[in-house]
Amino acid sequence: MLKQVEGSVAVAEAVALCRPEVVCAYPITPQTHIVEGVGALVKSGALENCEFINVESEFAALSVAIGASAAGARAYTATASQGILFMAEAVYNAAGLGLPIVMTVGNRAIGAPINIWNDHTDAMSVKDAGWIQLFAETNQEAVDLHIQAFRLAEELSCPVMVCMDGFILTHAYERVDVPSQEEVDAFLPPYDPVQVLDPADPYSIGAMVGPDAFTEVRYLAHDKQLQALQLIPEIASVFKDVFGRESGGLLHPYRTEGAETVVVALGSVNGTIKEVVDAMREDGAAVGSVSICSFRPFPLAELKAALAGARNIVVVEKSLAPGLGGVVASNVRMAMQETPRPVHTVIAGLGGRPITTASLRRVVTEAASGTLPDVHFLDLDEAVVAQEIARAKKTRRSGPAAENILKHLASAKPTDTAGALP
Repeated sequence: MLKQVEGSVAVAEAVALCRPEVVCAYPITPQTHIVEGVGALVKSGALENCEFINVESEFAALSVAIGASAAGARAYTATASQGILFMAEAVYNAAGLGLPIVMTVGNRAIGAPINIWNDHTDAMSVKDAGWIQLFAETNQEAVDLHIQAFRLAEELSCPVMVCMDGFILTHAYERVDVPSQEEVDAFLPPYDPVQVLDPADPYSIGAMVGPDAFTEVRYLAHDKQLQALQLIPEIASVFKDVFGRESGGLLHPYRTEGAETVVVALGSVNGTIKEVVDAMREDGAAVGSVSICSFRPFPLAELKAALAGARNIVVVEKSLAPGLGGVVASNVRMAMQETPRPVHTVIAGLGGRPITTASLRRVVTEAASGTLPDVHFLDLDEAVVAQEIARAKKTRRSGPAAENILKHLASAKPTDTAGALP
């Protein structure tokens, strides 16, 4: 059914259609509307046979989901930003135990300083915990990925994280096709757990494992990710057969035929990138883009094939590895190591800073001309940074950088006739 609906509400309805039996909730912006929406469906009776549990923290939310999943229930939760850090131990536990929990991450920056806006730092902080990580480009894909995530998690007995950009997607109202219960039931079979705690057949989970077996246990987690590389496109194909639209999969090439410069990115920024690609194509520039849906497992072979004709690669990413540069770009370079070519890292959108078509067009043009540096910070105010570096060198107790920068920006704003900020 087509609806003009907030992204969070659409995702809540999609999760409910998957018939979770335990939903664990702790509010943190910008994912709160999702669990509120699921809670309302439970309270109204629209979602039956589901226990909605309000917990005291994000750590408790995932811990309860772990217990529920181990007991044989289909379990779901959601979080964002500092919340995923608070549950970090449980994130690793869920993966190490091979429990098919589905969790939404409403991607948001991590402080300090405090910032509630979107970037991908939270998901990147646990990228190697053993969860499958799927990134939605649109709210429609966010809906579709959640439905696919439950099937993927349960076929592999592995947790799946569906990442959707905070506010940009979670709070955006747009047209979304929310499927019917009959369609979801036809796609997602009833939950039949691979492992379940049973009083009639007791055993321990999460017990001590020493050096003699720990490597093998970790390898098995790696093997599940490799299996997912095959299963993700298969599930996306079945989804298309049932729902009549393409969604999910490993990655989405866009106008890469004949493209000499290709932009690679995760999430909603791909919509803006496609606008830039279309405009530059009209002007005769040979550019294209690739939207990565599956960041973990990372589709090395598929990305290599998608970038086969590119002479320059620009990776736009909403996260930063201080002292290195790009997290995603490092993975892209691994994909291209047999056919080396320039891979430029463009750090953009940190803390919700707008990523404009004009700025993207500029860096793509510079990449094509060979003038873009290996690591570039999009729209960085270099004067402000230089001033703060100079301040820190001059004064030992120079104060917190964030507050100093805010003071500088405030003093630089034009004032009205009374001398007050407008």
